[in-house]
Amino acid sequence: MNGNLKKYKSIQLTTSLKIGATMDILTENEPKERILDLARDRFFKMGFNKVTLDEISGELGISKKTMYKFFPSKEDLVKTIVHMTLRSAQKEVERITTQDKPFVHRLAEVMMFMGKMTSRLGRPFLQDMQRFAPSIWKEADEFRRTHLLSKVISMIHQAKQENVFRGDVNEEVIVMMLTACIQNIVTPDVLSQHSFSPKEAMYTIFHVIFEGALTEESRKEFLNYEIIIL
Repeated sequence: MNGNLKKYKSIQLTTSLKIGATMDILTENEPKERILDLARDRFFKMGFNKVTLDEISGELGISKKTMYKFFPSKEDLVKTIVHMTLRSAQKEVERITTQDKPFVHRLAEVMMFMGKMTSRLGRPFLQDMQRFAPSIWKEADEFRRTHLLSKVISMIHQAKQENVFRGDVNEEVIVMMLTACIQNIVTPDVLSQHSFSPKEAMYTIFHVIFEGALTEESRKEFLNYEIIIL
């Protein structure tokens, strides 16, 4: 009996130590997550060139020492955000493309996701990467082409072979049209000058481009499917 009690107390102690260690790790990483959340929001909306680490630490109410502990430079912070965003996008594309849904629905969802991602990143952030962090831009662009765009283009090519998309449309042009329209229309500057909402803009852009590329038979099937916009 005493032996069982000692064993039980030993298990309790070990479990408590593990939980305590986990809580310490979570507590230690909490400022890092807050930094990433705020920086991501600011960078995607405004670009990162005009946003300083001091501004971020001041808004979060954390010391500069804590900020520089996690991110010694702004480039480190930008690189971390880019890597996290791309890995998350890769997982989402994989999730969409492996769903148990009709092919035309999966294709629509993956193209819509790429459009949303383009809109979320924002032109200022992309321009700052090209201008002030060319090595990160080159790495991100290579990842985007290899792991994201290649998947979408491959699906469009399959759509043409299966008579879902018209045979006379070019895979890369469709993707470029979608991203270019979103980058130039779904922006704060443009939206502030017009009465349509981001959701209305995304809906119109996507449906005109996507439906225009579908064959007549696939268009009928697609119109019975409601895709979520934003």
